[in-house]
Amino acid sequence: MKLFSRMHSRLVAAIVATCVLLPILGVADAAEDSRKPTDDQIMSRWAAEVTPENVLPEYPRPMMVREEWLNLNGLWDYAVVGRDDDQPDQYDGEILVPFPVESALSGVKKPVGKDKRLWYRRVFYVPAEWRDRRLLLHFGAVDWDTTVWVNGRDVGSHKGGYDPFTFDITHAIDPSLDPLSPQDLIVSVWDPTDEGHQPSGKQRARPRGFWYTAVTGIWQTVWLEPVPRGYIQNLEIIPDIDAGTLSVRVQTGGSAEDGRVKTVARDAGALVAEATGAAGEPLMLNIPGAKLWSPESPFLYDLEVTLLDGNAPVDAVKSYFGMRKISMVRDKHRTFRIALNNQILFQYGALDQGWWPDGLYRVPTDEALRYDVEVLKKLGFNMLRKHIKVEPQRFYYWCDKLGMIVWQDMPSGDITGERGTDRSPESARQFELELERMVTSLYNHPGIVVWVIFNEGWGQYNTEQLTARTKERDASRLVINASGFVDKGVGDIHSVHSYPGPTGAPVEKDRALVLGEFGGLALSVEGHLWQPGRGRGRRGIEDADQLAARYEELLVKLRPYVSRGLSAAVYTQVSDVENELNGLMTYDRSVIKMDTAGMLKAAKALYAVLPGSFKFKSVVATSQEEPQQWRYTTEEPPEGWAELGFDDSSWSKGAAGFGDPNEVCAVVRTAWSTKEIWMRKTFELSAKNLVNPYIVVYHDFEQETQVYLNGELAARGPEHQFAYTLFPLDKEARDKLKDGENVLAVHGVKGSRQYIDVGLLDLRE
Repeated sequence: MKLFSRMHSRLVAAIVATCVLLPILGVADAAEDSRKPTDDQIMSRWAAEVTPENVLPEYPRPMMVREEWLNLNGLWDYAVVGRDDDQPDQYDGEILVPFPVESALSGVKKPVGKDKRLWYRRVFYVPAEWRDRRLLLHFGAVDWDTTVWVNGRDVGSHKGGYDPFTFDITHAIDPSLDPLSPQDLIVSVWDPTDEGHQPSGKQRARPRGFWYTAVTGIWQTVWLEPVPRGYIQNLEIIPDIDAGTLSVRVQTGGSAEDGRVKTVARDAGALVAEATGAAGEPLMLNIPGAKLWSPESPFLYDLEVTLLDGNAPVDAVKSYFGMRKISMVRDKHRTFRIALNNQILFQYGALDQGWWPDGLYRVPTDEALRYDVEVLKKLGFNMLRKHIKVEPQRFYYWCDKLGMIVWQDMPSGDITGERGTDRSPESARQFELELERMVTSLYNHPGIVVWVIFNEGWGQYNTEQLTARTKERDASRLVINASGFVDKGVGDIHSVHSYPGPTGAPVEKDRALVLGEFGGLALSVEGHLWQPGRGRGRRGIEDADQLAARYEELLVKLRPYVSRGLSAAVYTQVSDVENELNGLMTYDRSVIKMDTAGMLKAAKALYAVLPGSFKFKSVVATSQEEPQQWRYTTEEPPEGWAELGFDDSSWSKGAAGFGDPNEVCAVVRTAWSTKEIWMRKTFELSAKNLVNPYIVVYHDFEQETQVYLNGELAARGPEHQFAYTLFPLDKEARDKLKDGENVLAVHGVKGSRQYIDVGLLDLRE
């Protein structure tokens, strides 16, 4: 009963002080020893600010704020028992909620696994002034299968690791108890992580490479809120900048199904618009001369919503909104581009995994949550891609407030192969349920402009139907059906991946093109490693100067793709994560690895590129638009096969691209299924007219492709270029070009997949 005694004494003091926001209950000293990291455990600087009395004290739902609430974060009892065991009589110790049990900040830092169940227990107290109201118990997120009891009564269950959920616990509170009587709260959680079929993102029971430590249990704020018998349950806010209006639909709960609501929009306190009408129906507010939301000017209006009984207010919440529009427009070349507020805006983003060394899924403090967004703005990014994880709502609030565009991924799960999976009906239902909940819970945030349903084919299924369903659910945003590799030709955007890249893809008639992932340059920073001596990344770098040079080189190479039709690019990634070392920052956020001024300058140069800034003159055309004939063989040729004078008349003749149509998402015009291929194409050239020649390569191999000009090795394409990629010719290769006849020769080696198409162009800015 030790925990009960501490909580009891603190609540008495709180009630005497008549505080509306009651303090978090617990004792700092009890958790400090258990929260100390191991000798090799790095922590962010914000971890030191976390105490049981001050755990994430901010109101957790900025889009719908009430004044009265009780934060239940702090020390709880916990126990880990067999999955099918009964509720334990004895608990193992104390855990700091809302940090996952596997994290250092939880004070426990141990795995649970699919064969165990995690139990939580604490008591809370209901102030006397709340006794005639409904009591709602809110969970920001719990991973994954949750059941809750209050005073021994089962108040509800929930399956889902990323979405908020609420139980009305009014019936479980004994009205005869005085305010100092404890209310017993029990939470049970089971989470099979990647050994189940539910969305789990990058969590793994056995973390390795780019798969990270499992997260189990409560990982977002738990809180109690009093509401009237009839109350405001949810808002749906839709801005329309073309019409100058805002639509607000108010969903009510309890006894207010047929209530009336009043909505008021304000600008720094000044009345802008108001409307009154029936709950459940759209209320239209006129917003004349609206101040538009953008990364450069993230203006937010205040919104007040009141539930009425006659003319008397019954319930009220505060919210906000941004007047912005995300859409597709055609540039002067009739190419589709992504537009913000009807203006083409190149979006340069960072891949944001949202992991922390001390809290794993859970950021230590609200200041730390804000910090990542501020750093990205400082480095020149106007967008982030929240990668297969859903954050607490305060993260999206900071993106709205600070002006950060968000592409939101649906967390993946049930991954049985890179090409997708045959899901069971139960697995499919759960994925679709959590996808719907994600869209609903984040619907009102103006910063979110794109939904990403699948990543790289992980667990991919029914892509066309899910894309259409998501567009139907939210017509105000754009949808990517799958980011990277397994695009199904539907949705608003075709997203390709390329490491290190950059790369592009053929321009499409009715979709925009984006580079959903590129970069991945890795630099190890001693003293800031998750596991010293271990780590992975793409294209290892020696030091910070080399990293900066390579980074700026990537962005220079990106500019022609922007000119040609690329609408956005996403650099990998915001920070190191566990043993991935390709972050812009170290995992503990202590070190920004490159000079911030140089990064900002390089990013600004991207935004200055206009459609048509670069001219592309085809010298040897690829087959992406029209088939191009090549000589080819699948038997190893003799020496000199790449020279101009080599006799290739005995070779086969066929149109590129060459490959296996069952293995790649590209246009295969000539089937090729052997281990290796050698290709030759002669062409005429006036060399003096070349200004800036580039080899163009699209190849899907696990080994590099070798491209020769007149026998000189001109380019080595790194493995897996999943779209058409530009490689500049060095001086030696350019010197091999001559007036008259030349030959382009290619050698490709099959990996697990195979595809090859090559060309030569002249690029002029």
